[in-house]
Amino acid sequence: MNNRRFARTAGWLALPCLVAAGLLAWYVTREPATPLEPAQAATAFEPALVSRGEYVARLSDCVACHSLPGKAPFAGGLEMATPLGAIHATNITPDKQHGIGAYTLADFDRAVRHGVAPGGRRLYPAMPYPSYVKLSDDDVKALYAFFMQGVQPANQANIPSDIPWPLNLRWPIALWNGVFAPTAPYAAKPDQDALWNRGAYIVQGPGHCGSCHTPRGLAFNEKALDESGAPFLAGALLDGWYAPSLRQDPNTGLGRWNEAQIVQFLKTGRNAHAVVYGSMTEAFNNSTQFMQDDDLAAIARYLKSLPGDPQRDGTPWQYQAMAAVQDAPGAHTYATRCASCHGLDGKGQPEWMPPLAGATSALAKENASAINITLNGSQRVVAAGVPDAYRMPAFREQLTDQEIAEVLSYVRGTWGNNGGAVDAKAVGKLRGHTDPASSSPIILHMR
Repeated sequence: MNNRRFARTAGWLALPCLVAAGLLAWYVTREPATPLEPAQAATAFEPALVSRGEYVARLSDCVACHSLPGKAPFAGGLEMATPLGAIHATNITPDKQHGIGAYTLADFDRAVRHGVAPGGRRLYPAMPYPSYVKLSDDDVKALYAFFMQGVQPANQANIPSDIPWPLNLRWPIALWNGVFAPTAPYAAKPDQDALWNRGAYIVQGPGHCGSCHTPRGLAFNEKALDESGAPFLAGALLDGWYAPSLRQDPNTGLGRWNEAQIVQFLKTGRNAHAVVYGSMTEAFNNSTQFMQDDDLAAIARYLKSLPGDPQRDGTPWQYQAMAAVQDAPGAHTYATRCASCHGLDGKGQPEWMPPLAGATSALAKENASAINITLNGSQRVVAAGVPDAYRMPAFREQLTDQEIAEVLSYVRGTWGNNGGAVDAKAVGKLRGHTDPASSSPIILHMR
């Protein structure tokens, strides 16, 4: 009797479990719906559409991840470290064997906006599809036309990821998407004007600025994807660099920048406050300087509308003059190694040698950027096809961890800077996990 009762109970329990398992299997293997024509494959495209797609590719900075110096554009291969292991960017040229040459428009749309490759293979969210989902249908069509007609095929095989089993299983990404990834293109805010909406579209969508500048949660998700969340673009640590706040924080953000200075920075790579460095150098070299002036103005308008956080940022920075000679640790190193460019007064030589007085890297509590650029120097900035004549040199061979810690502590505690002291152990950690900046940056000449 008890055995029969147990069998009946087990049967009733098995039924909902099987249903739940079936629903889960359907959910993680289904292909997202696309409003774009599922049967359209690579065909001849109007030159204007291809040209428009090239511009969208510039807005989206596709080359940053999908190209390597000395290799064919968009042929992939870039290694990206993740907490689970290394992954490599894929070949997105129209090569039919290793690239995306066999993709239909619908295949392309699902990969770009939803992170699902043909056959249902889930892409790791290192591909910023949670941002690209906001691309308009027209921009996706143009982007597809460019990759099919404006990019040369490259017969270069993709490199498998180094993530071990079972962490390399892709189906859980579908669950991650269901919780953290939006599903709809950008919708204009009716209470904002056209310029603001255009800026919001670029920043949130193709520009995917939040991928670097928004802090991540425990599931490696961006904590906010638009201006409705206070963490959006509030600054984040990524790959040994601190991507600063793009909000109106007066110390660690854009609070002291006006719209014209934001446009100038994105267009020329420098302004009175700063010069591009770190990961932003690649974004400038291949993306922002190619943006149309009205799009740069739109980005500036949108960013200036994002309020800062006074509680996080504290009292606005003010310059405090210091004596030319100091007995503090690091002062001598600064005077002999740094002052010739950045000045004994820390004011630099704008707009060529950036000031360290009031620099975000000297005011942020996170010190990774200050350490990284001192150890490894800066990548070459190429504006309008002309490489800059001034680069931050790498000091990893000239200075010990202790000396770098002392000079950075001096910079971060002088001229009104209040970023805090740097410990030699933090320098040693980054020394072991970073490499000197290349003097030959990736510069993509599309056509």
